[in-house]
Amino acid sequence: MTAFATALRGLTVAVTALFAVATVPAPAEARPEPHAPQGFVALRDVDPTILQEMRYVTPHNFVGERIDGYRQPLCILTEPAAKALHKAQRVLLRKGYSLKVYDCYRPQRAVDHFVRWAEDLGDERMKGEFYPRVDKSRLFEDGYIAKKSGHSRGSTVDLTVVRLPAWPTRPYVPGEPLKPCYAPQGERFPDNSVDMGTGYDCFDTLSHTDDPRVTGKQRAHRDLLRNTLAKTGFVNLPEEWWHFTYKPEMFPETYFDFPVSRRSLPH
Repeated sequence: MTAFATALRGLTVAVTALFAVATVPAPAEARPEPHAPQGFVALRDVDPTILQEMRYVTPHNFVGERIDGYRQPLCILTEPAAKALHKAQRVLLRKGYSLKVYDCYRPQRAVDHFVRWAEDLGDERMKGEFYPRVDKSRLFEDGYIAKKSGHSRGSTVDLTVVRLPAWPTRPYVPGEPLKPCYAPQGERFPDNSVDMGTGYDCFDTLSHTDDPRVTGKQRAHRDLLRNTLAKTGFVNLPEEWWHFTYKPEMFPETYFDFPVSRRSLPH
């Protein structure tokens, strides 16, 4: 091969390599995480005495695993809702009780996780506790799962009442035998809450706030929670004794998707 041919071949290889490099697509930039707008706060900063047992950052929930978007066990709410809970807490503390929150702001990605789970009829790992008497194929039709949640607007909270002094609730161990959420308090999964007649997130008509089967101390406890919160602006969802929304909502038409973490909050 002549010197000219060798040089030409080298030039061809170099040009080919140059075009190969030029046509490699640039790596996609990571999309920045959304953040909460002004008006959202951590409940702990408003009232550190309110107990928090954030269920969806743990596997002890109806899905059986940590839910998308829950980065930290943190209750985030709009500031008016958090301040209203603080007022209710002051009333309950004088009576020897405390509020305990299970869920507060919920990102849309978490709701999407619930929807995917509900559509997978083969995944019933937590049925024995959370929906023993409900066919999973009916969760949408019966209203237990929806594609949008008021929690994503930031003024809705799931909570209960705890008698003081509050003893810690033992952690759930994945795979442990499940007990129906509507069983007597001593038989269902332990919770330091007062007896509300069912456990939290119990997909059952017994969870309806005014179900006539709920009497005695269970009825008194539900009424204590509802009446105390009503005086500070919260409205109960009749199908769930634990579910309350502060009115008027700060963001009544917006469903947010920022993660549940300190970093999401405005500085």
